[in-house]
Amino acid sequence: MAVAYHTGLRGEDVGSYVLMPGDPGRTELIARHLDGAREVAFNREYRTFTGSLAGVPVSVCSTGIGGPSTAIAVEELSELGASTFVRVGTCGGAQPEIEIGDLVIATGSVRSEGTPNGYVPLEYPAIADHAVVAALRGAAAAVGARAHAGIVRAVDALAADLDPERMPRAKALVEEIEMWRRAGVLANDMESSTLFVVASLKRLRAGTVLLCVDQVGGGPIHPVGPQLLDRMLGVAVAAVKTLVEQDRAS
Repeated sequence: MAVAYHTGLRGEDVGSYVLMPGDPGRTELIARHLDGAREVAFNREYRTFTGSLAGVPVSVCSTGIGGPSTAIAVEELSELGASTFVRVGTCGGAQPEIEIGDLVIATGSVRSEGTPNGYVPLEYPAIADHAVVAALRGAAAAVGARAHAGIVRAVDALAADLDPERMPRAKALVEEIEMWRRAGVLANDMESSTLFVVASLKRLRAGTVLLCVDQVGGGPIHPVGPQLLDRMLGVAVAAVKTLVEQDRAS
């Protein structure tokens, strides 16, 4: 593959470890945490920087919003040599103890969005890699960030998640949100299930850390201050550095 069709990347552009925000604008913010980072491609929703951590190449590539574009990013990046993926995104809290500004580290995801269904049936679980989860939890604890680890739920329709009461099937949506809350789901996002399924099928490592910016079913998204966002980005980068060092020692 000379140049990947969607991401516009070549093999020499990509590190083995990739941080994956949804927002292309966030890639530059994450890249500031890397050593010697430079922009290597920007095509469609995929903006990529590559630098290093502990002397090892590390990339940051945005996925855009939702499962379809996330799956394409993982497919193309893995073909170019990437093997560890960390989603760095936002979420809606689904439990009362999860407050705006808290971090959520996903151990797995409910498959309520459609993209993974094109790969395998619903019986196949969406599970985060244990080493990535442990690295994220350790990095959050090291900076004293309030973090919750557990199952999240990936969805396709953000507006229905934020304001189910105005949707045509309002009663069913409200009951569904309540059911998943009772089941212990911590938060909703739009990409983690796809990331976990595609990574697992390709024998890759993947994990997710999310910043809570709204409450599921509770109305509009709350802008969070740059300090909270930067703290999450720092946690994700520190976790990748831990993985780099662990891999080097193994």
